[in-house]
Amino acid sequence: MRLTKIDWALGAILALLAVGVTACGSSSSSSSSSSLPTKIGPGEGQLNVIAWEGYMQPEWVKPFERQSGCVVHSKYAGSSDEMVALMRQGGGGQYDLVSASGDASLRLIRGRDVQPVNVDLVPEWKNFIPQLQSPPHNTVEGKHYGISLQWGPNILLYNTKSVQPAPTSWGAIYSPQFRGKVSVPNNPIQIADAALYLSKKDPSLGISDPYELTEPQLNAAVKLLKEQRPLIRKYWALASDEIELFKNGDATIGAAWPFQLSTLLADHAPVNALIPAEGATGWADTWMLSARAAHPNCAYKWLDWITTPKVQAQQADSYGETPVNKLACAEMEKIKQGSCPIYHANAPAAYFDTIKFWKTPISKCDNGESNCMDYIVWQQKWTEVTG
Repeated sequence: MRLTKIDWALGAILALLAVGVTACGSSSSSSSSSSLPTKIGPGEGQLNVIAWEGYMQPEWVKPFERQSGCVVHSKYAGSSDEMVALMRQGGGGQYDLVSASGDASLRLIRGRDVQPVNVDLVPEWKNFIPQLQSPPHNTVEGKHYGISLQWGPNILLYNTKSVQPAPTSWGAIYSPQFRGKVSVPNNPIQIADAALYLSKKDPSLGISDPYELTEPQLNAAVKLLKEQRPLIRKYWALASDEIELFKNGDATIGAAWPFQLSTLLADHAPVNALIPAEGATGWADTWMLSARAAHPNCAYKWLDWITTPKVQAQQADSYGETPVNKLACAEMEKIKQGSCPIYHANAPAAYFDTIKFWKTPISKCDNGESNCMDYIVWQQKWTEVTG
């Protein structure tokens, strides 16, 4: 199959960024490497996961179920906060895996909601890009609290008929011109997008990292978001919410993920998207194993399956993101000719470094100071914004 209009649209966006011995599982998130499972035992028959919408498509879930005997039950979450809450729900044993982004993973690790995993039981881990084999958002003190999955940028989505000329800046979603037609995620981490925009619009604020904001810097971002509030049609929880807003014409411009763009283009909606001049935030997701997983063997079987080159390629082409497995490039070309370079699966490290990946804001800044506002403050401020 050759590249479709969907692939070229997404590609144009990306191009702008230059239990026992035989059973798995441990209930302790502070386990030493010697207590990790050494082999994958028989599957328990089912697997309960929390995932981002679009991550559990039948195209790769159904073959896994047939091969493993593990029936998959999926729960889509609309934000990292919801994922953390679900992982702690009912004592934390309801779900086995979660596809956590970088603004949730460290919270789950520090809260002892997830347990270390043995990367030796995931053969394809050795073929991951170096940046995502042991990244700081899922590897702490040499312990791997999960397996990296996919990564990519957040994008500016717009209706090509209603929004003319095409926008070039994130400033468009703060413009009174689109009053009542703007949609953005209902997520405190959206503050980082406002901070990224302000870092270019008002350099005097001194914002160098959109996730490390002093009180004045945070207040500036929150002020911008409060001014945006009358322009908002809806703060969306699920990607499908925003898709419906654009289909119905209720929203004409907004912050989105590549999944919304690919879905809308497949339905022949008049939309396009881009990474604006200020750059983009983004995500690097991790499959994390619950500290109280009821089906650890099925969970490890999933980690083995979802990291293989073919499945990595299927998800990358379906969602419009970049796989972590370097060998997925060849498989992507088999599915859609030209998709490997379009989605930067063979890109140099410099491309990865251009994206401001989600991470949990903490009080200690990278410069050693302790005057950055932590995530609890961000949550409070976001509540002030959304009312």
